[in-house]
Amino acid sequence: MTEAESRLTGLIDRFKQLGIDEQIDYNKFYLYSIVTHSTAIEGSTVTEVENQLLFDEGISAKGRTMVELMMNLDLKRAYDVAMKMAETHADFSVDMLKKLAAVVMRNTGSVYNTILGSFSSSDGDIRLLNVTAGYGGSSYLAYTKVPMALKSFCAELNEARHSVSASDVIASYKLSFDAHFRLVTIHPWADGNGRTSRLVMNYLQFERGLIPTLIEKDRKAEYIAALVATRESGNMEVFENFMINQHADYLQKTIDNYLKTTENVPINVPINVPIKENLSKREIDIVRLMREDKNLSLAEMATRMGVEQRTIKRDVAHLKQMGVVERVGANKNGYWVVLK
Repeated sequence: MTEAESRLTGLIDRFKQLGIDEQIDYNKFYLYSIVTHSTAIEGSTVTEVENQLLFDEGISAKGRTMVELMMNLDLKRAYDVAMKMAETHADFSVDMLKKLAAVVMRNTGSVYNTILGSFSSSDGDIRLLNVTAGYGGSSYLAYTKVPMALKSFCAELNEARHSVSASDVIASYKLSFDAHFRLVTIHPWADGNGRTSRLVMNYLQFERGLIPTLIEKDRKAEYIAALVATRESGNMEVFENFMINQHADYLQKTIDNYLKTTENVPINVPINVPIKENLSKREIDIVRLMREDKNLSLAEMATRMGVEQRTIKRDVAHLKQMGVVERVGANKNGYWVVLK
């Protein structure tokens, strides 16, 4: 195992030990991040907060184009479809890939008219024209070879899914990274290849219970460079190494932010354990404020401590669970009682 692979496995263990993925709504917001960054790589400027409002409340952000909003909504729906498929461990087929691509491009795809006929990326149709791969005049696989290449891709991927043990975390991640690279290199569709290929990568991770890989928008240039370098060299390790390091970096950032926010507060700790060993500094400060003024509201506590009200609400819920404080009376006219 390489140093980068050892680092990734260590961070995955730490991530799970902290129970980060067991937080309420964590998976939902992680998915929102995946969607936001994936569409950002394709040019969307919609933020994670804006997507949260869009997905949860149906509120669209001002100043964002309809194309951007629909791009994010469509990709969110595509992930919902893919996650349900992953639960059944459905084998890959050309029709399955076309179905996923159709959801990804449902409202932002185009109809193309060629001498061979018309096709629509909104319907997941395979392209009937060639595609230039960036500057320099090079092209992706000729459109005439795409159908056979897709069939081979699905057959080889299904075989690998059955031969690579789900307990081998690194091999499973490499399987998903390789699938992403191969599919985006085949480039089966006129639009949406990047989003669909990343979706397939995450599908493979979902079905194996892995922490999904999120490619941060700030690393778009590195990501594209790794794809190009791998394509030109034929060395899959180039892309695999980038993805392993990128995933590890994001997990490290997530862990650091979690520890900074919660100060590593244990959850579900028995009440008879000494309070100071199981409360964060912020929770201890909340108890102090309650002792000083039993009538304080959550909003007033948040203002005094310089944090968001939802943060105080979460901490108070933990204090109640620990048996440290309780609320007497209604939210408006009640008061706090410190029990310990």
